[in-house]
Amino acid sequence: MSLGPLIRGVALAAAAAGVGYAGLATEAGRASDDELFGAVNQGHGVAADRAFAGTTEMGSLYAVGAAAGVLAITGRHRQAARALTAAGVTWLLGQRLKELVDRPRPYVADPHATRAMIATPMGTSWPSSHPAVLTAFTTVAGRELRARLPARAAFSALGLAVAASRVYLGVHYPSDVVSGFLIGRAVAAVSPRGRDRS
Repeated sequence: MSLGPLIRGVALAAAAAGVGYAGLATEAGRASDDELFGAVNQGHGVAADRAFAGTTEMGSLYAVGAAAGVLAITGRHRQAARALTAAGVTWLLGQRLKELVDRPRPYVADPHATRAMIATPMGTSWPSSHPAVLTAFTTVAGRELRARLPARAAFSALGLAVAASRVYLGVHYPSDVVSGFLIGRAVAAVSPRGRDRS
């Protein structure tokens, strides 16, 4: 691995930790987290409820596994394997960080002020695994497939939509999902790169 991707990965991981620290350990960060969470989670109509509920599971291991399967079926076996490996490593890292940090989810910390709109997820709140897993997968897949800039931008937008959905549905704070998104990018940055097109 060249030095550039390693530096980028470390910088992204440091940014994720910084966002997490601000949201968990500083008074101003916690206040901002709570305020933004309340504004997003309060609800914005039935159409928004349905859209976010339908979007959120795109960040699950099941969804990225299915996407990897589609890539493999279309002959892109190595790209599928690299992207799925990045997603799996990201998920494992996220689970370990959840154990270490042990941040209560919003509906546990303040059940009366939280609209919890999906089934209770496993694990604690920081970092959010869904945007992390999806972002790691799509970033590596986009790179390995040599996707053009518009496609990569669409992949990033999808990751951000999943991140927003986790807040909207009441299962994560904003700092959780921002950190998750950055962790996904960090893992993707240091993931092995392939030179083939098969």
